[in-house]
Amino acid sequence: MMPVNIPTLLTWARIVLIPVVVGVYYLPISIAEMNFFATTAFVVAAITDWFDGWLARKLGQTSAFGAFLDPVADKLMVAAALVMLVKLGRVDAILAFIIVGREIAISALREWMANIGARKGIAVSFIGKLKTTAQLVSIPLLLYHDPLGPTGWQVDTQLLGTWMLWIAVVLTLWSMIYYLRKAMPEIAAHSR
Repeated sequence: MMPVNIPTLLTWARIVLIPVVVGVYYLPISIAEMNFFATTAFVVAAITDWFDGWLARKLGQTSAFGAFLDPVADKLMVAAALVMLVKLGRVDAILAFIIVGREIAISALREWMANIGARKGIAVSFIGKLKTTAQLVSIPLLLYHDPLGPTGWQVDTQLLGTWMLWIAVVLTLWSMIYYLRKAMPEIAAHSR
């Protein structure tokens, strides 16, 4: 039976927010309103990403199901937002493909490593956490899209978000190489 606790409910809330991030762009409201609601939903989801893990550890409510669902929710949230950003012309498709492709490849690698009993060999790294942070900063900036701040001191969210996404892509590739190198002994041993 699926464990029902606060951390797991927060993870489910993150999954429920995914259609909000996408769906607001199909509502009969202004683009500024769409951007605001999508950004807000994404930021709330990103906060639950940090909070559910912290709360699970603090309350001793970690579970195998939660450990499975949390990264799935993260990957779905990022992929959905990137698809919308490509559709809106705010992100180049190749950048989105690199990020989503890496997530699929590393998830498959982790599953394979788990099947051979070596999952701990590719545990989440600091580079992976930096990559996630860069994504969770860049995507809201790109969703918001409009200048942010008082007149004369405005931040170009599209430019800053694009730079942060490029940083995320570099970290994405770096972390993928890191995980592949860590898994290489197992890959070599099981390829014979």
